[in-house]
Amino acid sequence: MSGPPPKGWQAIQDEVLRRIHARDWPPGHVIPGEVDLAREFGCARATVNRALRALAEAGLLERRRKAGTRVALHPVSRATVEIPVIRREIEDRGHAYGYSLLERSLAPPPAGPRATLGPGPALHLTALHSADGAPYVVEDRWISLSTVPAAHDAPFDRVSANEWLLAYAPFTHGDIAFSAEAASDSQAELLSTAPGTPVFAITRVTWDHTRAITVVRLIYAPGYSIHSVIGGMSADPRAAS
Repeated sequence: MSGPPPKGWQAIQDEVLRRIHARDWPPGHVIPGEVDLAREFGCARATVNRALRALAEAGLLERRRKAGTRVALHPVSRATVEIPVIRREIEDRGHAYGYSLLERSLAPPPAGPRATLGPGPALHLTALHSADGAPYVVEDRWISLSTVPAAHDAPFDRVSANEWLLAYAPFTHGDIAFSAEAASDSQAELLSTAPGTPVFAITRVTWDHTRAITVVRLIYAPGYSIHSVIGGMSADPRAAS
């Protein structure tokens, strides 16, 4: 009889976080090694490593070579903004999710993204996410192929870059800006609204240490509201400081 299926890294992260909060593993406690945890959770050691690395980057664990991994004595408090999976965000609001890839090309990025990604060709994607068939957000994204070469052949006609990158391109930190804008003619057409209508925009850059992964502009349909985690500790590597 086979055992339980292997746990994903996010499930392992959640369980480690639960043990820390429940004081099963109190501050300063040296937790089991990756090999032991992989055996307990029935998964690859690399999966455990990813979960523990995310918690260390969130300031909840301290990892030292030859000394093991211990619960931080003084966890770092960070103000964070979560990067959601748009599909889940729509489904969590009780709507049916839809996705359409509108454009995919390889080209030198324009001035703004080029300042971050560099002058070489990058992957440009434009997509529309919908909720119950109504436009929800336009995703205009540039991806650095030098940082994420696997993106070149990723199936973005079936899965959004938002979701694919969060699954396959872990990041260390990000920069994010929010603004209210007037919808351009092209944005208004995609969002089924009138040109000049106020819309909410997010511009975000995510990084793998010193290498930029992606620059994205998200233009939301009128009526969008945002929820974020501010001023607390987050163990979620989808959160950008």
